[in-house]
Amino acid sequence: MKAVIPAAQDAVQAITSAVSIDGASWGRADKAKWPHNVTALLVFVAPTWMYINWLALEHYDASLLEAGRALFLQGPVQLMKHHFPQPTFAAFVGYAAWLGLQTALYGLLPGKHCFGQRTPGGHLLEYTANGLLAWAVTHGLYLAAAVTGMLDPAIMAKHWQGLFVAANLYGVVLAVLAQVKGYWCPSYPADRKMSGSWIFDFWAGVELNPRLGDYWDFKFFHNGRPGIVAWTLIDLSWTAYQYQNLGHIATSMCIVLLFHTIYVVDFFLNEDWYTRTIDITHDHFGFMLAWGDTTFLPAFYTLQAQYLARYPAYLSTAQSATVLVLGIGGYAIFRIANHQKDYVRSRNGNAILWDRPATFIRCNYRTSDGKEHSSILLTSGWWAVSRHSNYLGDLILAFAMCAACGVNHVLPWSYFFYMTVLLCHRVWRDEHRCHIKYGKKWEEYCAKVPYRIMPGVW
Repeated sequence: MKAVIPAAQDAVQAITSAVSIDGASWGRADKAKWPHNVTALLVFVAPTWMYINWLALEHYDASLLEAGRALFLQGPVQLMKHHFPQPTFAAFVGYAAWLGLQTALYGLLPGKHCFGQRTPGGHLLEYTANGLLAWAVTHGLYLAAAVTGMLDPAIMAKHWQGLFVAANLYGVVLAVLAQVKGYWCPSYPADRKMSGSWIFDFWAGVELNPRLGDYWDFKFFHNGRPGIVAWTLIDLSWTAYQYQNLGHIATSMCIVLLFHTIYVVDFFLNEDWYTRTIDITHDHFGFMLAWGDTTFLPAFYTLQAQYLARYPAYLSTAQSATVLVLGIGGYAIFRIANHQKDYVRSRNGNAILWDRPATFIRCNYRTSDGKEHSSILLTSGWWAVSRHSNYLGDLILAFAMCAACGVNHVLPWSYFFYMTVLLCHRVWRDEHRCHIKYGKKWEEYCAKVPYRIMPGVW
């Protein structure tokens, strides 16, 4: 079966088709204006932020204030001269081996064949969702090697500086290659955008779905494999580091590891659903995703484990129970909300939610190939609480992850602050696209469900 199905062979539900109305509702900006170029400066800001996090943990007792003060007083050149993560040959070899392993598992392991949304250019791309099996094989190999003494389970924590450098270098090189490929040999020319600004193109990406051949999808691979598979593996390594240094594993570390594992396993259990999310259907593959998936995600999303390995938080039984209830409750909202939407759409609205027939608004839209499709805007279940109730659950879970680290430092709470900004911005982007896509039907939907994320607040 080909990875790209012609428009005439509409093999999946029309309700999952991507939309493009006059080129305005998909992807990033067509032409870069000064705000876009300012946004592209995150190419420099984001790596600096990750460096300051590393600096605070490594040299300033997890104090962002002290790390920032050192940067201000000494200047970036002098500070990096004395405190810069050191590259090592072992770390570079290890990182290359890691990429090789994930590449092999991505290409060789069996998995569910699924389709994303139809792209604005009319392509329907096929994916193989084998991430859960890749995650299980990877962690099985790691645990087996650790138990048999073939591998120090804290190896990643002990080589963190070198791995941090290797990941940064790979992320930058990948972004450069993605931009060159997008300009000169795009996989699907109708799905690329060039803004006239190389810095914005570098940041936001040119191609929507760059591929090698029919199946090797750069975005799908890097979104899931090098970063998210590594997430819990890095956590385990820092857990082993804590045990080797303290002689025990703190309850707080166990809670964080549990929450992160739930999040990662959920991602891979629903990997086929992920192919229809904004990351795949809307975001182009540039520095934001290339460096973000390979460097930002493993460095930032594991921040709680990195922090607790050095500065363990000792929670009381009541505190631990409260954090667990919050985290599991947040995850339940996140998962149930997503399931409700998929369930109602899969049954074309003929469904029961919370012991009542599902209510919804049916609306039509056109894709760039001129075809008309229908969709459902759900107004019952969790989707009557807010228009993005799944994000509400996500934020509650993020809060619980950070709460497990205590309140002595701001650093481990960075994840919650980041997720709040990220999801609020994503709401704005998503609702802007939906307003263009559905028009007055979207306005009707907003009138019925007035709150975006937090009922009674926003």
